[in-house]
Amino acid sequence: MRFVFATDRANFPESTVLRVWMEVVLRNLWKVSAAAFLSFISTASASAQVVALGASNTLGWGVSDGQSYPAQLQAMLQAKGSSLRVSNQGVPGNTTGEMLSRLANAVPDGTRIVILQFGTNDARMSIPPATRHANIAAILEVLRKRGIKSIQVDEMKDAALRDGLAQSDGIHLTAEGYRRVAAALLASIP
Repeated sequence: MRFVFATDRANFPESTVLRVWMEVVLRNLWKVSAAAFLSFISTASASAQVVALGASNTLGWGVSDGQSYPAQLQAMLQAKGSSLRVSNQGVPGNTTGEMLSRLANAVPDGTRIVILQFGTNDARMSIPPATRHANIAAILEVLRKRGIKSIQVDEMKDAALRDGLAQSDGIHLTAEGYRRVAAALLASIP
């Protein structure tokens, strides 16, 4: 591929070096950009040592991005001087079966801890309790085999809901509720 600008020869007729340099840069710019992008993606995935896997309460439904419990946990870890990186893998409406099916992609190699928020979508979707329990057991087994510590957050979330830290829908936490969950998790993360 050769890039030629109309101004190349008109404005720089005596500057062959500049024209050649511009062509080399433009010809190879996509390679640098693609390599940088791929490097960034692989570094971001590999550096996510803590993954929050769950549904809408993990995503931080109804609050700003920085107010979800994974984001607040990340800020608390940084304030402590920790270099751990938290990845928010919350997907609204996810059932335990859907979490199980995306587990390999959501939890990259190098992950040390997975925070699990199974939520209530299975019941909402009329998924039998036995299926829910089997899915949870399978998720925990996959994580165990990979040597990844798991922390279940549903009880922390439920405690915050009982304490009135729910949005008007009664299902999702307020920013303060998410902060409380993050603070409780902080004690469990080395």
